[in-house]
Amino acid sequence: MLVTETIAIPVEEIGSKALAGERLSVREGVALFEQADLQQLGLWGAEIRDRKKGHRASYIVNRYLNYSNVCILNCQFCSFARKKRDEDAYAYSIEDMVVEAKKSLDSGITEIHIVGGLHPSLPFDFYLDMVRSLNELDSNLKIKAFTAIEIRHLAYRVRKASIRTTLSELKAAGLSALTGGGAEIFDAEVRDQICRGKESSDEWLEVHRIWHEMGMHSTATMLYGHVETIQHRFRHMSLLRDLQDQTGGFTGFIPYAFEPENNRLSHIKRASALEELRMLACARIFMDNFDNITAYWISTGLSLAQVALSYGVSDLHGTIEDERIFHQAGAKTPVAQTVGRIQQAIEEAGLEPVQRDTYYRCLT
Repeated sequence: MLVTETIAIPVEEIGSKALAGERLSVREGVALFEQADLQQLGLWGAEIRDRKKGHRASYIVNRYLNYSNVCILNCQFCSFARKKRDEDAYAYSIEDMVVEAKKSLDSGITEIHIVGGLHPSLPFDFYLDMVRSLNELDSNLKIKAFTAIEIRHLAYRVRKASIRTTLSELKAAGLSALTGGGAEIFDAEVRDQICRGKESSDEWLEVHRIWHEMGMHSTATMLYGHVETIQHRFRHMSLLRDLQDQTGGFTGFIPYAFEPENNRLSHIKRASALEELRMLACARIFMDNFDNITAYWISTGLSLAQVALSYGVSDLHGTIEDERIFHQAGAKTPVAQTVGRIQQAIEEAGLEPVQRDTYYRCLT
C-alpha cells in the first residue's frame, strides 16, 4: 500500500495554481484533499465549474437496464453479481429488454444505460441483437452500454476477436457510448484486494483508448472509500487525465463512494457526506481537462448531490429508473427521480437546469 506523502506547499498556493489553469500534481491533489478547508474547496470548485460550464447544471432523462446479474468474477465489493446456479440469478431475453425500454420511451428517455455481469454462456449475437433491437426503437435514443471489463470479456472469451473488431461490430449495431464502470481504483495492489482477477488499469484504459480512437465517447468513474489511500485516488484520476490528454474522448467523470452492505467488504465504514463533498470538489479542481463532474445521486442521495452543486459539480446524472447495483449494496436512495425533482434541486442550488444528451450536449 502507498503511504500518503505530506507536501509543504500552502494549500492557498495550490488553489491559486488551479485557478490560474495550471495542472496539479498528484502530491498537490493529495495535499488539497487532506489540508484544505472544505468551504474553500467548494469556492474553488464552483469557480472552475462556472468557467467551464456557466452557472448551470445538467441532467439526462435515461433508463437503466441490467441484462443479467450472472458473472464469472468474484469482486469483493460487489453485491449485484450471482452465479448461474444461484436462485436469484437472471438473464433477460432481448424481448424482455425491448418491452422494458418501450415502457420508458413514453417518459421521454433519450438514453438507455446498460451493464451486466460477465455471463459465461450468452453468445455474441445476443449482445449485437440487444443493441440493434433497442437502437431501432427510436431514432433519437442513444444506447450507452458495457463497461471496459465487459468489452474485454466479449472480445476475448465470447467473440474471440480483437477489442477493435468487437467494438466496431457493436458500434455498427448502434452502440452510442461506453459506460465508465469497472475502473474502481487503478492501483494493482488495491485491485488484488477488492477485485482479484479483474482486468488491470492498463487493460481498462486500452478499451477506452480504442473506442475514442474510433471517434466515440465514454464516461470515466472511480469507486473510492474502501481499502485505498488518498494517494491512490489521485493517481487514478491522473491516469484518466493522461488518457483524456491523448484522446479527448471522456465526456465526464463520476466518482462515487463504495456501498458496504451485502458484500465481503461490509466491515468497512461508508464514506461520510463531508468526505464525498471533499472528493467531488477536489475532482473538479484536479481534473482540469474534464468539462463535467457528475454527482451520482443514487450514491450520494439527491440532497447531498444538490449541495455538491456548490462544490464544483456540473451534472446530476439522470432520472435513471430501476437502478439495482448500488441498491443491492445498501443504497437507501430512490431507484429513480422525476425530471421535475431534479430540476427543482438544481434551481434551489441557484443554478439553471439544463437537459443534456449522452454526450453532455445541451438539449434545451
